[in-house]
Amino acid sequence: MRLLILGDVVGRAGREIVLRELPRLREEYDIDFAIVNGENSAGGFGITEDIFNHLRDAGADVVTTGNHVWDQREALVFIEREPNLLRPLNFPKGTPGKGAGLFTAKNGARVLVINAMGRIYMDPLDDPFAAIDDELAVCALGDVCDVAVVDFHAEATSEKQATGHYFDGRASCIFGTHTHVPTADHQILPSGTAFMSDVGMCGDYDSIIGMEKAEPISRFLRKIPTARFSAAKGAATISGLAVEVNDKSGLADKVAPLRIGARLEPCLPDFW
Repeated sequence: MRLLILGDVVGRAGREIVLRELPRLREEYDIDFAIVNGENSAGGFGITEDIFNHLRDAGADVVTTGNHVWDQREALVFIEREPNLLRPLNFPKGTPGKGAGLFTAKNGARVLVINAMGRIYMDPLDDPFAAIDDELAVCALGDVCDVAVVDFHAEATSEKQATGHYFDGRASCIFGTHTHVPTADHQILPSGTAFMSDVGMCGDYDSIIGMEKAEPISRFLRKIPTARFSAAKGAATISGLAVEVNDKSGLADKVAPLRIGARLEPCLPDFW
């Protein structure tokens, strides 16, 4: 099974390149299932229903989010009627939406997608390890699901790596989002789980994590906000992860970064 993951879509630049390239990627590489993190897709802050629908129409089977999920207040309402839009699993009880779902891939595989959020340098949420543990217990790989994927939206590399190793062998792929910078540690862990600390963003990399540079630099220099952050509007790059999942074991056979666009060194998986 071919699994495609795209990192945080940031603003119009990120949306446009994803909406243009995702349909081509799905067709050209015969992708069975695609996950896109959309929490920064609306001007860099949150997601709207229209944007969600555009991402789905372009080929995203599931749209995950993170700490910016409620920045567009309409998401509190429409997430209840959109099972393919996830918010972090370990949000407090009673939060709208859900943090995991079981979906059907193009090849018929049952795909469990979990969206969880870290706690180091982030909001003090419920324990993500326990939340993911519970979900994988009731929807076990090779039993209730054929493929299990975790988007771990977190700041600290150590917390992301700990998540990967703790759940190694129980998930097909665990990947990090949130920091908007792709790491170089893509690998298959000892028990068969594909892992990457952060898959990066889909947006303008001539920026500071997707934002126009002037205001972040000013805040670092003077510690005084002078304007709102605004998403950079230059030529964008797609950054993500490609995974080949074994149809029998549900674990990863191959993993590679995927980068297409203007600024970062291009990279396409050689096994597709």
